Amino acid sequence: MSAAGERVAAAARALVGVRFRAQGRDPALGLDCVGVALAALRAGGVRVAVRADYALRSARWDARDEPAGLVRCDGGEPGDVLLLRVDATQLHVAVRTLSGIVHADAGLRRVVERVGVVEWPVVAAWRVAAGHQAEG
Repeated sequence: MSAAGERVAAAARALVGVRFRAQGRDPALGLDCVGVALAALRAGGVRVAVRADYALRSARWDARDEPAGLVRCDGGEPGDVLLLRVDATQLHVAVRTLSGIVHADAGLRRVVERVGVVEWPVVAAWRVAAGHQAEG
């Protein structure tokens, strides 16, 4: 596990309990699944831009993307960002931790850590690129 991955996973776990807010990007106001990933990545020194106008039931993070500072991976290391298929029409973003994933749960209205095996199929995954310098 990389130091950057450890920072991203720790930052994601620190967000547990933050309230859910659709298209939320600020932990003080609330986060959605993309907001959780972006906040955790920021803490790991990586900035990733995503569209602000996505629909709730559409792809929130394009599986074809390779955002600057991230590389494709198998999604098995803490700090990896996972694009998950939760049902036939909905994708979801989560951050891998040692014990499971951290994600924004719209039903529970907060950011949670789900312990254990990820029950949804992984569509794509990214991790902080080796040698990526954290932003100061």
